Amino acid sequence: MPGFSAYRGAMDVFDELLRGVRGKGAVFGRSVLWPPWSLRFTDGAYLTLCLPMRGAGWIVPEGGEPRRLAFGEAAIVRGPAPFTFTDDPANGTGTTVPGTAPGVREVRWGDDLAPPDGHGSELAGPTVLLAAAYDVQAEVPLRLLRALPPVLVVPDEDDCGPLRDYLVAQIGGARPGHQIVLDRLLDWMLVCTLRDWFDRPEAEPPGWYGALGDEVAGPALRAMHEDPAHPWTTAELAARAGVSRTTLAKRFTELVGDGPVAYLTEWRMTLAADLLTRPELTVAAVARRVGYADAFGFSAAFKRLRGESPSAYRQQASAAARAPGRAAPAG
Repeated sequence: MPGFSAYRGAMDVFDELLRGVRGKGAVFGRSVLWPPWSLRFTDGAYLTLCLPMRGAGWIVPEGGEPRRLAFGEAAIVRGPAPFTFTDDPANGTGTTVPGTAPGVREVRWGDDLAPPDGHGSELAGPTVLLAAAYDVQAEVPLRLLRALPPVLVVPDEDDCGPLRDYLVAQIGGARPGHQIVLDRLLDWMLVCTLRDWFDRPEAEPPGWYGALGDEVAGPALRAMHEDPAHPWTTAELAARAGVSRTTLAKRFTELVGDGPVAYLTEWRMTLAADLLTRPELTVAAVARRVGYADAFGFSAAFKRLRGESPSAYRQQASAAARAPGRAAPAG
């Protein structure tokens, strides 16, 4: 059984992967619903966090099976395809969010989340939904998030409940810094939900994620994540794990699907893809940061794995960042 150091290492990498995933500017809203109701989410967000504050409903992904979501549970919907939240999957596509319709007493997006008519945080209505949208562009978190199913539901026996309750209590407030508090609470709720999901037996994380806790592959993986620019060899990584090169190569490939050197190259190119979105860094500077002595060798490796040159990738990423309604590919 993996020891504490292996577990700590796995969580450190988890933190690293999700560090750039944040909701910004209160990209979330609250809907107060009376049946029959049906809300259609079409904003193209890569992730949408759905939290029933009261009642229950059904999440119906585009072309997928409905999933029931009740109070106390949390759901994450992987985009950018549209989805519907409804009291009955037979209701149809419903209203485009943001908007209002019969059965929808209140749909608020942005920073105006206080209930109407001065009623404090009390919301009348059989179903109240809180939803938060996350646009994920960075390649590092996408390595993990692409493994998510179209809809995941974490039941109420998991340990995100106290955080959810505090988030709900803060929604109607108006103290200084209120917006920042809500943004960060939603970030924490997303990470808490993802962590609980990947701990569940039905989750199917990437092979490298599970291998982080392995006594043989784990030390090698953590070494590459901690210092990707180091000129790692299989022998040096095997020494980190305290095993032979043959043992490491066999175990690593069994769990991850690639050998250590191939994984290192892929990890470096993932980091490089994010670095290339920073205009102040030249291609040569990016190459050095991920362990390449010259831009030529780096460019060849990047094109081999990504199918385009670093310069072409940078231009495409820059254009995507300027485009309205951008969303990361589903992968």
